[in-house]
Amino acid sequence: MAKIFQVTARAAMTRVVEPVARGLLRAGVTPNAVTVAGTLGVLVGALAFGARGHLVAGALIVTFFALTDLLDGTMARMRGGSTRFGAFLDSSMDRIADGAVFGAVAYWLAGQGNHAGVAAALICLVAGGVVSYVKARAEGLGMTANVGVAERTERLLIVGVGGLLTGFGIEPALPIALWILAAAAIFTIGQRMVHVYRQASAAEAGQ
Repeated sequence: MAKIFQVTARAAMTRVVEPVARGLLRAGVTPNAVTVAGTLGVLVGALAFGARGHLVAGALIVTFFALTDLLDGTMARMRGGSTRFGAFLDSSMDRIADGAVFGAVAYWLAGQGNHAGVAAALICLVAGGVVSYVKARAEGLGMTANVGVAERTERLLIVGVGGLLTGFGIEPALPIALWILAAAAIFTIGQRMVHVYRQASAAEAGQ
């Protein structure tokens, strides 16, 4: 169900961003430039706002610039597909942005003396990196690992909602969201490892 919702939401958003993508391409803007600009925007939202306790502004800024992940992909598709460097740059910038978001959350929670929340944020930071690494490593070995309940879109959505609710005065919302996300990310790692194990076992059995 989560996967169906994500695909449907992405299809709807694609129809919205396509005119913007066409306009940027006509203006000579490259998908790689959009990727870098989006990451810089996320860094500003996370570090200049979120880490300083301006959670509502930080969450809104991060969400806005995170949408460039869909925009640069649409632009690349319109140009005939992503280049190898473009795909590499996109993945690398995603990791930087994710690190900034969860690092900023951990920093702010530490200042509030919320050690449990800090622990959850650090688990999310590490587990999120492992989720992405497992997929990349599987693909490097000729397999797939595009499964799981907590892919990048879901991770940013959950922490964004938690930040907004805390910013509006519901203080436990962000730590609760982080613990939910931590559990979901760890579960996703397990899902992907099982998925890859089954593929590898089937390939070895067929040899």
